[in-house]
Amino acid sequence: MNEKYSALKSNVSMLGHLLGNTIKDAHGEPLLEKVETIRKLSKSARGGNKDDRAKLIDELQNLPDDQLLPVARAFSQFLNLTNIAEQYHTVSRHCDEHICSPDSIDSLFGKLQDNDISQLDSIQAVRELNIELVLTAHPTEIARRTMIHKLVQINKCLSNLELSELSTAERQRVEQRLEQLIAQAWHSDVIRQQRPTPLDEAKWGYAVVENSLWQAVPEFLRQFDDKLKNHLGEGLPLDAAPVKFSSWMGGDRDGNPFVTSNVTREVLLLSRWKAADLYLGDIQELVSELSMVKCNDAVRELAGEEHEPYRAIVKQLRTKLTHTRDVLDARIKGNPVPAGAILEHADELWNPLHACYQSLHECGMGIIADGLLLDVLRRVKCFGVHLVRLDIRQESTRHSDVLSELTRYLGLGDYDQWSEQDKVAFLVRELASKRPLLPRDWQPSPDVQEVIETCRAIAEQPREALGAYVISMARTASDVLAVHLLLQEAGCPFRMDVCPLFETLEDLNNGAAVIKQLLDIDWYRGFIQNHQMVMIGYSDSAKDAGVMAAGWAQYHAMEALVDICEQAGVDITLFHGRGGTIGRGGAPAHAALLSQPPRSLKGGLRVTEQGEMIRFKLGLPDVAVNSLSLYTSAILEANLLPPPAPKQEWRDLMEVLSQVSCDAYRAVVRGNEEFVPYFRAATPELELGKLPLGSRPAKRNPQGGVESLRAIPWIFAWSQNRLLLPAWLGAGEAIQYSVDKGHEELLEEMCREWPFFSTRLGMLEMVFTKTNTEIAEYYDQRLTDKSLWPLGEKLRTQLQSDIKTVLNVDNNDHLMEQDPWGAEAIRLRNIYVEPLNMLQAELLYRTRAQGEISPMLEEALMVTIAGIATGMRNTG
Repeated sequence: MNEKYSALKSNVSMLGHLLGNTIKDAHGEPLLEKVETIRKLSKSARGGNKDDRAKLIDELQNLPDDQLLPVARAFSQFLNLTNIAEQYHTVSRHCDEHICSPDSIDSLFGKLQDNDISQLDSIQAVRELNIELVLTAHPTEIARRTMIHKLVQINKCLSNLELSELSTAERQRVEQRLEQLIAQAWHSDVIRQQRPTPLDEAKWGYAVVENSLWQAVPEFLRQFDDKLKNHLGEGLPLDAAPVKFSSWMGGDRDGNPFVTSNVTREVLLLSRWKAADLYLGDIQELVSELSMVKCNDAVRELAGEEHEPYRAIVKQLRTKLTHTRDVLDARIKGNPVPAGAILEHADELWNPLHACYQSLHECGMGIIADGLLLDVLRRVKCFGVHLVRLDIRQESTRHSDVLSELTRYLGLGDYDQWSEQDKVAFLVRELASKRPLLPRDWQPSPDVQEVIETCRAIAEQPREALGAYVISMARTASDVLAVHLLLQEAGCPFRMDVCPLFETLEDLNNGAAVIKQLLDIDWYRGFIQNHQMVMIGYSDSAKDAGVMAAGWAQYHAMEALVDICEQAGVDITLFHGRGGTIGRGGAPAHAALLSQPPRSLKGGLRVTEQGEMIRFKLGLPDVAVNSLSLYTSAILEANLLPPPAPKQEWRDLMEVLSQVSCDAYRAVVRGNEEFVPYFRAATPELELGKLPLGSRPAKRNPQGGVESLRAIPWIFAWSQNRLLLPAWLGAGEAIQYSVDKGHEELLEEMCREWPFFSTRLGMLEMVFTKTNTEIAEYYDQRLTDKSLWPLGEKLRTQLQSDIKTVLNVDNNDHLMEQDPWGAEAIRLRNIYVEPLNMLQAELLYRTRAQGEISPMLEEALMVTIAGIATGMRNTG
């Protein structure tokens, strides 16, 4: 390994050694020796030793049933610990001089200076900064909350071990604590026994806020403020909230029958309870700290004759927060609710604390004001009293079903059978009407009643508790108007952002026309108050057409939407439904944002942070600070130094690449009759549905085939057998087609000068680095019928050909040449991932042959799925 990664290698080695001690204590020396033998053979096989690869296969195929689970757990835990060491390394003291890129915000201000961007423009861009990260509970997150806590503690130990002045006794204590934590993790269930409920998922999200973001947000703002003062001579306004958080956990009912209106109500209460609990901790500390006696008139008026006025004010807040928490607790549990007013608005916290802050500054105690009190004020602006704002998501046909049932009851005919023109006319007429539409004595079907109850649950909340209402599979203007009408009929007293989600290739291409039609409606223009939100779907568009065609459709849709809204004088916020994987729009945040069309970030950034990526990007305070800095610098750069608009010849070639790649992708996925049987046999797709990973079913339609599979299990399954098919299929063929047509120079120019295209190729290189044709072939030979082998061989040959094509256009000798740290991290994990791959293939072979699966084998299979997901990182 390269010398500059020696600190990482040392930590991985130490954690592995401590895990070995745990395994030996739990299962004896023979099992540890078996694990070590497998690890060494895997390392040698990775180095190209064919004999050791054969020995590795032989070892795994001949493991007795009772060793399958502990061996699988050993390698899964090795990967967890490797990930912790790697994640820690990016924020460690060794980081700056070795692998960390320079500070992204400092680098940005250097670029702004080089490009003569005025101080005034920079200050304005900072003031308009608006980042909203939307936490979603996608089922690729396999870590339980109890495990996440242990991972955070392990990270703290690694940080302590870096302190050079540690005595021998102190070092031994930290290492002993590390071994205790590793043993705790080993003896705990790493896999959930039951599928989590939407409530469990929401609690997982709140744990991320509590363990990381609560500390990270004020720390990020403190650092950002310092940098702004250094570079612009002006810091952040005290009430600035450039970063906010929303959530889909407990609000996303698209295809999830377990997310009901009652669940949504309970999640909203839990969110408020957790916020009150976290503020209470802060306020308790302020009671201890703010013992000063000198104050201004405003604080004296709030505190009365109290000798310690600041302490008196925060004690009042402590009383109110305690009561608020008790009341919310009673509501959640269905107990009698204590009497008395509770905290309803963020201003009730902000105003007294802000008065204390100003008084301390006026009385010469600014250094005290700028400590914990400043952090609490910034938390109030970021988290409010609701902690995270809840989005509601529902599929478009559920709304039209309500209107169909209603119009039939009213004798108006069947809404679903009307033309789009008639639907829009009806909806606009009803939206402008003063009379109610829903009859009092109407008894709708349970599904329709649930949609209406959801709208009523929204209407009961304060606006600050809610984010957007997202309509998945939105296709028409009536899809948007229908939601506005249902919210109006439910008595919603405020305007909610109703956000169409354009997901398929066709819907992305038609998205701008739909928004134009809406903006041409006078009632609509008046109602939205010049602000429109639109969500861009990455998952389903890639599943529908492949990554290259989907990427261009997303870019094209963004451009068209920005143009339409600019012409209409309407501000647009684009909401990006990215996943962690390339097949779902994933890419390093900085590169992904700078590859978007010019002007597409003017309305700020709203983006989903999904599943396991939440933990990798936001799960530790220091890592979260880095992630927030990257987002901030990228958005400021995109708005102040926008990327070039693509030349016409680039656009023309992208149209060709898009069409050729889409045809190539669909020829395999839709056009080859052997494809579905091959997919089901060569991946653990069928077994994935049994895993208690997320609250949502794997399919939108339980009777459907691959087309009804959600994008997540579709990609998750292919990442398990290391073919990662959805993340590259069609792209390389399209590039090679263009090379063959004489466009190689133009492709190289696009790669050099157009961030959109170069980011696409960089993403492909990362995917290719994670594929493994030998492993994919092993799955084929162990699990699929011989008649399907030629298809597997054809796909692997195509993969190898695509790798050469991309390297050729990129002018690189090997994959990820520009990101040696990323390539090294993947290499480090592969030693542990590949035994899990082979073990999984063996378990699939045994369980499919037996028909009846024993609980032990089923658990071992789950552990391999979870372990490979951990090792592959961006899996879903």
